[in-house]
Amino acid sequence: MDRLIEAIEDKQNPSVVGLDPTEALVPKQVVASFAEEIAEQVEDPTEAPAAQLSVAFFEFNRAIIDAVADIVPAVKPQIAMYEALGPAGIDAYSMTCEYAKQQGLYVLGDVKRGDIGSTAAAYAHHLSGVNAGEHAFDPWHEDAVTVNPYLGTDGITPFVEAATGADKDIFVLVRTSNPSSSELQELELASGERVYEHVADLVEGWGAETIGANGYSRVGAVVGATHPEEGKALRARMPHTFFLVPGYGAQGGTAQGVAGMFDKDGMGALVNSSRGIIGAWKKSGKYSESMSADDALDLVAESAREAAKDMRDNLRAVLP
Repeated sequence: MDRLIEAIEDKQNPSVVGLDPTEALVPKQVVASFAEEIAEQVEDPTEAPAAQLSVAFFEFNRAIIDAVADIVPAVKPQIAMYEALGPAGIDAYSMTCEYAKQQGLYVLGDVKRGDIGSTAAAYAHHLSGVNAGEHAFDPWHEDAVTVNPYLGTDGITPFVEAATGADKDIFVLVRTSNPSSSELQELELASGERVYEHVADLVEGWGAETIGANGYSRVGAVVGATHPEEGKALRARMPHTFFLVPGYGAQGGTAQGVAGMFDKDGMGALVNSSRGIIGAWKKSGKYSESMSADDALDLVAESAREAAKDMRDNLRAVLP
């Protein structure tokens, strides 16, 4: 987590861009521009649509990364958007993560894995890479991943061990931003505390032996921007846990609302915006279907850059 904190301090910006492309968020002409190239490459024509969209996703992501790399410290690709396209989509995910790292960004893989034993250890190779005899390589290019804690300590320990061995991080779901999260996370226990509060205590404990130079462990917590008061209370409850804060912007979270999730020095949290940045071009008023693919990507990049700057400035205005 020290590496993430250093990146945040370097940019003076505690925000992360969620790279969650969908067909609706990528300009049509960008997707169409790869039709001929893909048709020549694939042997099975039924594979062409997914392959074409996967290439478009990567080019879309690359345009955004180039536009924001000097503004934000991190990006957060959501693997589901890529897995939905099959093997070609997985390639686009890995290439996106690799490209972002090459541009000096911290890459947070939003994979939300959760299992036990050998299965959890296998999932944890997202952090430790692939070891085959004398040869080792990292196909994922992630600095951290998100993890689901529902299976308890058995499901977390393999990820902590892999993160420690690879000098990487994990972020455990604690209080998520979606409305129905209350069905489980707000249930009251016999002790009087809520489920999410008990999970928070577990997360603080899971990271206790991995606290870095800046006072934060390599086991972070996902705390939604849509729960500002609960987030503020969790900050006091979890002094050594770094927060990933989704739900800013499109889901209703505000800079003022997330301010309480930072520590007294304005550190301790990374705020995510996805659609608000990568989809900003749709609200620019400048888009036309008659644009070339290159012009459309230029608009995507320009709009994403301005949205990222706005988010940065809004966060700076409420933090020490």
